[in-house]
Parts: sequence; C-alpha cells; structure tokens
Amino acid sequence: MTPTCPSCRARSRRPGQYLCPACWGHLPRPTRRALTRRGDRGQALARLRQLHTQLDAGVLLADIRITA
Repeated sequence: MTPTCPSCRARSRRPGQYLCPACWGHLPRPTRRALTRRGDRGQALARLRQLHTQLDAGVLLADIRITA
C-alpha cells in the first residue's frame, strides 16, 4: 500500500518521503533543507514531529518553519 501525503491527503508519496512531490515543492527552501539534513536520528524525528504538528494545525505549506 502506498502512503498518502499528510498535507494534501490526495496524492501518494513514496516510502521515505515526507510529502508528495507537489506539496514538497510548496515548502520554503529553508524548511526543505532542515527536513533533509542528516545527523542525529532524534533530531530528525523532532523535525518530522514539527512538520506534522504544523500540518495538523492547518499551517499553510509556505508558512511552515522547522526550528530543530
């Protein structure tokens, strides 16, 4: 089963991707950079939590910021 994009909930995303390609392209560049940063696994999980928290709160993709 292909996972659904947590942003648009309409398009599918590949396993290992945070969002579908269309939604990913609407994120600000610094946000995309923060989400793809390699390093400590705990920090990566914190960044993913920030993304999902903001999506669940209805924050527009263009306004999402990742701070960790």
